[in-house]
Amino acid sequence: MFKGVYNWIDERLDITPIWRDVADHEVPEHVNPAHHFSAFVYCFGGLTFFITVIQILSGMFLTMSYVPDIQNAYYSVEYLQQRVAFGGIVRGMHHWGASLVIVMMFLHTLRVFFTGSYKAPREMNWVVGMLIFFVMLGLGFTGYLLPWDNKAYFATKVGMEIADTVPYIGPYLKELMQGGEIVGAQTLTRFFAIHVFFLPAALLGLLGAHFFMIRRQGISGPL
Repeated sequence: MFKGVYNWIDERLDITPIWRDVADHEVPEHVNPAHHFSAFVYCFGGLTFFITVIQILSGMFLTMSYVPDIQNAYYSVEYLQQRVAFGGIVRGMHHWGASLVIVMMFLHTLRVFFTGSYKAPREMNWVVGMLIFFVMLGLGFTGYLLPWDNKAYFATKVGMEIADTVPYIGPYLKELMQGGEIVGAQTLTRFFAIHVFFLPAALLGLLGAHFFMIRRQGISGPL
């Protein structure tokens, strides 16, 4: 049945050459762990992307129960943890994955730096990678407030004070993120919108550019 459905779609969209081009793409010998044990360091980028996919999928399921409102946010998370089937597991994956993806991205960045993969002709991809790093940090910061517990509230207040110290634009940046003079309902709403819509859209665009340049330029060789 699946073969019949695939053939029907393939006859109309000609998808076989697309996935064959991806599947048949040769992996350079220096990034194949079967040939070189040191090639495992080249897996950090793929592992980062894998965790990112888990974060996106788990986040989509979390939004089905979460309520971005100061009166209901904490209780919606509590309901998700205790009443929704597998809710605690999904939230745990998203919670710990947020830290793990930063660690893996940091390791990936170190590998790129120490193997000289940021040099010509891959300078643009290095810049895109740094932008992805900052977007990930933004996702971690905005997501931290969403449970709306004491730790999230006061940690966000500290983050706002740090933003306020930025020269010239600090006060405006703080007010833009807070949505007012205090960390309150507007802050939670803005953080939710930024976390769920704005930053993921930027992340997907940057990842698309990142992978496009990797495919065009190839994976850099060892020093």
